[in-house]
Amino acid sequence: MEKLQAALDKARSIRNAQIVTREPEPAAPEASKPRQRVSPELAARWNAIAPFEVHDKYLTRHRIVTKSARKAATPFDILRTKALLQMRQNGWKRLAITSPMPRSGKTTLACNLALGLGRQRDLRSILFDLDLRDPSLCDFFETKPPHGIDAMLSGQVSFEEQAVRYGDNVVVSMAEQAEADPTRILLAEETAEKLNAIQAAYEPDLMVFDLPSVLVNDDTRAFLKNADCALIIIRADTTTYNQFETCQREVAEHTNVLGVVLNAYRHDKRALETA
Repeated sequence: MEKLQAALDKARSIRNAQIVTREPEPAAPEASKPRQRVSPELAARWNAIAPFEVHDKYLTRHRIVTKSARKAATPFDILRTKALLQMRQNGWKRLAITSPMPRSGKTTLACNLALGLGRQRDLRSILFDLDLRDPSLCDFFETKPPHGIDAMLSGQVSFEEQAVRYGDNVVVSMAEQAEADPTRILLAEETAEKLNAIQAAYEPDLMVFDLPSVLVNDDTRAFLKNADCALIIIRADTTTYNQFETCQREVAEHTNVLGVVLNAYRHDKRALETA
C-alpha cells in the first residue's frame, strides 16, 4: 500500500508540473467562457432522443448515489468539479475512464459522474458504454436501449435512434450484448468519424467513455487516441503497484492522464485516534 501511495503522490506531482508548464490549448479560452443560450435546433436534437427513467432503488443497488445532492454523493461531486475545471482549463471535452484490472469500480464511477453532471443544469454530457466484451450500463440503469452501441458506431442506425436520455441533459449510449471482437470497432476510423459527428451535432460539454481495463486486452489501447484525457481507477485492496505503474505508462502513451482515483481505501480509525 505504501508503494502504491508513493506512486500516486509522484504521479500527482508530475501531472501538476505538466499543467503549470503546458502552453494553453487554443480552445481553453473558449472553454472558460459562460455557455451561450442553447439554440432551438440543438435543444430539438437533444429532445428527440428517447427518455428513460430509473428508480432510486435500482440506482442504490448499483451504488449510484449522485441523482440528488446528498452526503454519499459528495466524493463524486468533488471529483466531478475538479475534473471539469481541469478539462476546461485545457480545452478538453472527452474523458476516458479505465483501470488496470477489472472490478476496480470504473463503471460505478462513470455512472455517478454522469448523473452528477446531470444536476448541473447548464451542462450537457454523453456517457458511452465501450467496455464491449463485458458491457454493464444496461444493468446499472436497468434499461435496455433500442439498439446496441455497436450498431450506431458502425452506421447501421443513427445516434438519435440508438441513445437514450436521462433528464434533459444526460444522454447514455449503451451496449445491448457482449461483442466478440471489440477492437475492430474501437480501432476503426469510422468510429472516430462517428464520434466527431456526434460532438459536432450535440455539442456536449463532456463525453465520458467507460472503457475496459487496460491490462486484460488491447481494446482500451485501440480507443484512447479518441480521448482527450483519462482517469485511472485503482482499487486499494487488489491493485498492485506494478499493475498501476504499467497501466499509467500505457495510458500516458496514448492520451493525457487527468488523474488517478483510489477506490475502496479504508483507513483505520483507531490508528488515527492514537496517532
